[in-house]
Amino acid sequence: MKLLWALIRRDLMLATRQGGGVGTAIGFFVTVIVLLPLGLGPDQTLLQRIAPGALWIALLLSVLLSAERIFQSDYEDGSLDAMALGVVPLELAVLAKAAAHWLTTALPLALAAPFFGFLINLDPQAILPLGLAMIIGSVALSLLAALGAAITVALRRGGLLVSLLILPFYVPCLIFGVAASSISDLVTPSLLMLAALALAGLVLIPIAAAAALRAYLK
Repeated sequence: MKLLWALIRRDLMLATRQGGGVGTAIGFFVTVIVLLPLGLGPDQTLLQRIAPGALWIALLLSVLLSAERIFQSDYEDGSLDAMALGVVPLELAVLAKAAAHWLTTALPLALAAPFFGFLINLDPQAILPLGLAMIIGSVALSLLAALGAAITVALRRGGLLVSLLILPFYVPCLIFGVAASSISDLVTPSLLMLAALALAGLVLIPIAAAAALRAYLK
């Protein structure tokens, strides 16, 4: 556990010092939310109706923007080989990398989204379910981003390929996330489905991502 925490702290420090993908993701998210009401016009009813879906789409795309960087620098400087040969199983190392990505990118965006929602006339009653759904759903988003990054780790400019590979798996998160963020009887079942997706990802994705990384390291 100490080694896992050390790996997470290392990635957090690198993300803080380098910025790069984290800053791009946050900047993209803010840009989408600010420009959306300008493009759609002053219809407050329309903005309120599409606000949860717009926030979820902005979160999803912002997470994808930073996915390529999860393993890229480690692959280029040889750190990934050391992780594969270390005492910590590569699956747990993948989980630690995904956790660092979640803490530096997905979680801050999920926490900030309800407040940015006021820019697009988000219903105040939807703030709590939206925030809770995004925190849960962002776990699955970061895990899926780690899987895409592992599959394309050795490819140059693999960001677009990551999007094409992972975007179909984001669809269930988007559907249940928007349903959980609305004011209806679907909130609780949708939150449970998001939690199920996140838990399934915690078990399955590290195994799949580690297998993809080993294939490149052979």
